[in-house]
Order: sequence, then C-alpha cells, then structure tokens
Amino acid sequence: MRNISDIIEQHIKKIMTSSDGGIAEIKRGELADMFNCVPSQINYVISTRFTIEKGYVVESKRGGGGFIRITKVGLELKPTLHRAILDLMGSSLTAKEAEGLIHRLHEESVLTAREARMMRSVVCIDILGLTPATRDQIRANYLSAMLVALLKG
Repeated sequence: MRNISDIIEQHIKKIMTSSDGGIAEIKRGELADMFNCVPSQINYVISTRFTIEKGYVVESKRGGGGFIRITKVGLELKPTLHRAILDLMGSSLTAKEAEGLIHRLHEESVLTAREARMMRSVVCIDILGLTPATRDQIRANYLSAMLVALLKG
C-alpha cells in the first residue's frame, strides 16, 4: 500500500503532465485539504521529492493568493552539459544529492542503467570511512570525473 507522500507526489506529477509546459501550480492548503493531511506534509513531499537534483525547480509565493509552482526541467544533451552538471554539484556532494543526480541522469537517458549502478557503487554513503566533510568532497570529485569521462565520450 502506498503512503500519503507517494500519493501526493503522484498527484502533483499528474498535474504537471496534464498542464501546458509541464508546470504544476498548487496551493498548499488546498492540497492538504484534498488529501486530509497537514500542510507540512505537502512541504515535506515538495522538499524531498521535487528537488533540483531530481530535475525540478520549485518557486513559491506566500500570502493570501500564494502558490507553489513546480517545473520539471529537462536535460538537453549539449557539449556544455557536463559543465552545467558540475556547476550544480559544486565541490561537495552528500550521498543523497549524488543519488538524486544519478537517478535524474538515468531517468533522462543520459546514463545507462549499468553506468548508473557503477556510479552509485562509487559514491555510496560508506565511501572510504572518512569524515563527512572529506567524504562529501571526495564523492563530488569521483562523480565529476566519471561524468566528464562519460559525457565527453
């Protein structure tokens, strides 16, 4: 049985696919009423399931007429793709951020399933048993090197 977060995520994705331009514009309170949950549950779904690493841009306007706009941003295969990804990653990357980025690249067919599995094994959470800050920097370096090699070839 799916949990409420999965159901809310699927509903938002359904809104995106049925709208022009793949944009979901929602009101947090209305969505919470629809699913009989607290508004913070909507915040949780948006902040964990619609991240930049997963290919979404979230904008919000607060106040009486406020809304949350979620846009799916596709990756286009260009010579500058690896530069854009490296800029997004920065010099440090948590295991969760790395997983989200790898998932998105696979979802967008930039990586094959095999390439994605290999990358996940290299950037897993237990990488080298170092301090978290050092581990996140090494993870970003490893992932950058792999992406540059794959996207140039």
